[in-house]
Amino acid sequence: MGYFRTAMLMAAMTALFMGIGYLLGGSGGATIALVVAALMNAFSWWNSDKMVLRMHNAQPVGPNDRSGLSQMVADLARNANMPVPAVYLIDTPQPNAFATGRNPENAAVAVTTGLMQTLSREELAGVIAHELAHIRNHDTAIMTVTATFAGAITMLANFALFFGGGRDNRMGPIGTIALMILAPMAAALVQMAISRTREYAADKAGAEICGQPLWLASALERIQVGAARIDNDAAERNPATAHMFIINPLHAHKRDNLFATHPATENRIAALRAMAGAAPRAGGGAPWGAAPRGPSAGPWG
Repeated sequence: MGYFRTAMLMAAMTALFMGIGYLLGGSGGATIALVVAALMNAFSWWNSDKMVLRMHNAQPVGPNDRSGLSQMVADLARNANMPVPAVYLIDTPQPNAFATGRNPENAAVAVTTGLMQTLSREELAGVIAHELAHIRNHDTAIMTVTATFAGAITMLANFALFFGGGRDNRMGPIGTIALMILAPMAAALVQMAISRTREYAADKAGAEICGQPLWLASALERIQVGAARIDNDAAERNPATAHMFIINPLHAHKRDNLFATHPATENRIAALRAMAGAAPRAGGGAPWGAAPRGPSAGPWG
């Protein structure tokens, strides 16, 4: 159901973009809008990982780093039966993480120094598994395309003021002004709806990858507290990337409202706890990294 809903929302985004082109320039405008969207998405799809990592000044982490982060990512990737993504570290005190890349073969996981210093080993494993789920589910590509569409729709709506006097324009001055206001809002709503849908799916798949839903639930609680009180300057400068993080870095509202880029953390935690209670591991086998049983000895760092 999640993929079907995502496909429908992406279709709505495409239809909205072409519809704006049609209203501005008739059938020719719709065709031009489609071509522009295709070119923009091709560029973003190919370069998304490099652009986003550069925006947040993410630094690569080698395979032999002392923290063991690279080894954890590699172990969980093998557990998920997927290629091992590149690993990056972002120097910011806000605990957070995101994944990026056009496909599982060309992907990266980035975590903040604040996340490494805040979470236990088990909680960090839950977060990494969540990000790997985004990569395996091709969410990183989906969100790149929707973000590009949203930006293109906003740009096209702003151009409406200049094209409003054309003979093919079917809206008139009032309709043009309404388009400039409502089209970007509609695009943002669709983008946020897609983001919320994919977050729930990644929570579920991530819990399955690491084998312990409660690890991710506990991590989300800690990250929510940290993200609410610690600023992320790079994210504030690049708000279009906020939907990529595991928790909104821009201090989002708590409820699943229309304008939230993420589901309410409380709702995600409740779903994970229900998953832990309803679906214990078959056969009682130990989950990934379960050698140190009981509470974690302390945070990474």
